[in-house]
Amino acid sequence: MSCYRSVLSILLCALVGTALAAPPNVVLIISDDQAWGDYSFMGHEAIQTPNIDKLAAEGFTYTRGYVPSSLCRPSLMTLATGLYPHQNKITFNDPPKGTDRNLALAHIDTATTLADLLSEKGYVSHQSGKWWEGNHKRGGFTHGMTHGDTARGGRHGDEGLKIGREGLQPIADFLDETKGTPFFLWYAPFLPHTPHNPPERLLKKYRTEGRSEFVAKYWAMCEWFDETCGELLGMLDQRGLTENTLVVYVTDNGWIQQKDKRGYAPRSKRSPYDGGIRTPIILKWPGKIAPGQDDKTPVISIDLIPTILEACGLTPTEAMQGLSLLQGPPTTRNHIFGEVFAHDAVDINVPASSLEYRWCIEGDWKLLVPAKAGQAPELYKITADPHEMNNLAGEQPQRTAAMTRAINRWWAGK
Repeated sequence: MSCYRSVLSILLCALVGTALAAPPNVVLIISDDQAWGDYSFMGHEAIQTPNIDKLAAEGFTYTRGYVPSSLCRPSLMTLATGLYPHQNKITFNDPPKGTDRNLALAHIDTATTLADLLSEKGYVSHQSGKWWEGNHKRGGFTHGMTHGDTARGGRHGDEGLKIGREGLQPIADFLDETKGTPFFLWYAPFLPHTPHNPPERLLKKYRTEGRSEFVAKYWAMCEWFDETCGELLGMLDQRGLTENTLVVYVTDNGWIQQKDKRGYAPRSKRSPYDGGIRTPIILKWPGKIAPGQDDKTPVISIDLIPTILEACGLTPTEAMQGLSLLQGPPTTRNHIFGEVFAHDAVDINVPASSLEYRWCIEGDWKLLVPAKAGQAPELYKITADPHEMNNLAGEQPQRTAAMTRAINRWWAGK
């Protein structure tokens, strides 16, 4: 009997060990056109984001997160490939005027995506929301909403852009269909992106005397997006998936709403300033990532793919320059870098032809280097001057020169 119990104990331990070693599900939540401070947990004066606040409290939050580029398509492809835009060559939203945009899909066809890599581990994957790279299958997704047919309006998501604004049923169906199989979920809703048409029940919360209707609508859109995040996370809870799911949160680029008209203000979207490239980055994996908050360490979205791959038992490719955040803030890096390109490409195969800025962060300092001849670099002590109002390049020539050299070493041969 004791021998039988011993064998049974070994078998039970093996089964438990196998269950514990099961790879995590991965949910990537990507906000669309939202400034880094436009959350209640980041201290916004009015915007209410209770669901993302809860995610931030339960996960590990980097308040000094960045994306390398402040334009949605290249930023999203950083998240899909783990590569800088100049590496995967998707640096633009649109090809040159008059160019067949299908020609610009050649780069996704030669890329190795996160969905591709996870499929090697038996994952199924679902795309919803923003997606510029044709049909979702071109990105390695097994399931998805975007057809990508330019003859039917395919450009940056088509049917996928309905997610969130028209509910989350496609995601619910995917979760129910793939029960028991590890999954990767790309949730990139067209929120709080324009059109800023929030439900009236939310808009009336933000309408107040002296506040622009344009601002009120944008702020209401931020809360609407937050509601959809709560619905998505609730789906995981209802299906018992939360404990073994790694949830990653980031935004594609910033947005500062103009007060007197539609559209974004300068120094936000498409700019190299923090209003365009800074974002909170949140990682939640119960029992594996301890809750906490880091307000000092700069991290960047190219870190997210190595983080996810490590969590799933996979190895980043040699081309990936990011560092895994799974064990906490990286301690072996002195700089993070980024690049801003034109909205419309000059040459879809030559990234440098469309370059507008390169930038670098070293500790408290941020340097912007314009690509256009004759424009001077800008240096900011970003921790003391988060809105980049006081250019110190003239007062700090040695620091400016040293950080410029660091940018050039990173950029060499690109």
